[in-house]
Amino acid sequence: MAKSFSAPPRRHTEKADRPDVLENAPMHYAPRNEQGVVFLFSDYAKKNRIRIEEIRTAFPDCIAYQKTAGGEKRVRIEFEYRAKNFLTHGHTSNECDWIVCWENNWPSAPENLRIIELRVDYGLGHCVWMMPVESADDKKELERKSKADWSVPATAHRGDLILFYYRLPDKFVKCVFKVDSHVEHKPAAWFDGEKDFQAVIRKVAWLECPLHLSEMQNDKILANAGFIRGNLQGRRNVSAHRDHLLNLIIKRNPQVRRVMTQYL
Repeated sequence: MAKSFSAPPRRHTEKADRPDVLENAPMHYAPRNEQGVVFLFSDYAKKNRIRIEEIRTAFPDCIAYQKTAGGEKRVRIEFEYRAKNFLTHGHTSNECDWIVCWENNWPSAPENLRIIELRVDYGLGHCVWMMPVESADDKKELERKSKADWSVPATAHRGDLILFYYRLPDKFVKCVFKVDSHVEHKPAAWFDGEKDFQAVIRKVAWLECPLHLSEMQNDKILANAGFIRGNLQGRRNVSAHRDHLLNLIIKRNPQVRRVMTQYL
């Protein structure tokens, strides 16, 4: 008779791509779904003098009261992992006051909706973006101006850093700007009759010693990063490698240490 073997019990394995660690939060890692947003909001509410009256399954998800100088103000709240899910789920803005979310990816949201982006309140407020620059005119404008209206990623936020990557023939990061206003979806002078996501950007650092693509490709930490494997195509969120990238820039450009360390 053949001997039978029972299959070994399945073991739980953690995902390798752990989310960011939060600062001063009741959760150790950043939430990955709407339930995590609801849990974090209970902590946010205590810190911001918000009294929760009801959490429910019907729209809107929460009825709360915010302390004001004259007493309390009733607030209707919808929880979303990303703000734009509010639109995807077919909700109407005139029946809601706030969206509480982890990430605000809806710069063109109706003006009557206040968006509470919890990632900002728990230490993940600034992203770092890598944006390609193609034309010689754009490169000259970045070099010449300390402040400009510019096309930015749709999900960028005020305070984010932008590393401008000069494409051929340069192939290096030459300047660093920060997003200095809220992102708006408005008509673009460079796209006839079309809209683009735009913001005011302000120069943070000009790199006398640029960070070359070849250096990033040969770096042990960056070599396998998605934005390097993709040959720096498109507008990439490189926040996962923020500290390493900024330290490489500082190492090559000690004169920018003081201004750049605030983003580490």
